[in-house]
Amino acid sequence: MKPNNNLSMAIIASLTLGLAPFFPEPHIWGKLKWLAGGAVGMQPLDFLDLIFHGAPWVYLIVSIIQRIIKRHA
Repeated sequence: MKPNNNLSMAIIASLTLGLAPFFPEPHIWGKLKWLAGGAVGMQPLDFLDLIFHGAPWVYLIVSIIQRIIKRHA
């Protein structure tokens, strides 16, 4: 797959899967706030949920870094 396609897919995945559900706030944002607050009451399923919603964002960051490295190489 071309780097441009990877970046497009990463952006789409981050904005859809990474933020869903959107209301009342993006799910990943709520989990990160919960984690920053000490993760009091978080169950193992909540941590797994954080990983699943965070994976598209990690993929996006890696895709951007790869694109920058290829551009400067």
